[in-house]
Amino acid sequence: MPARGIRITLQCFVGPDKWEDIAMGSTNADGRVPDFLSKDTKLVEGQYRMRFDVSAYFSEHKTKSFYPYIEVVFELDADGHYHVPLLLSPWGYSTYRGS
Repeated sequence: MPARGIRITLQCFVGPDKWEDIAMGSTNADGRVPDFLSKDTKLVEGQYRMRFDVSAYFSEHKTKSFYPYIEVVFELDADGHYHVPLLLSPWGYSTYRGS
């Protein structure tokens, strides 16, 4: 089932050990952040990181979890639509490039 209320931060890599925030939002009832980036935002090639703050979500649901947050690092190499789903349980997770 979709997870509502998970805070997500998108960052881009800008130098040795330095990341810059690009966008922040929280998932809706469908587990998505539909207005995460404005329609005119163009991401350039490079490395990006999404940080999913799952601790607050599990605390709100009175569920113990192993991961306080999850960071997914990926590279963009071409202009296009990118969807990065996170499949989550209290004890593990999986992610992939969606369509």
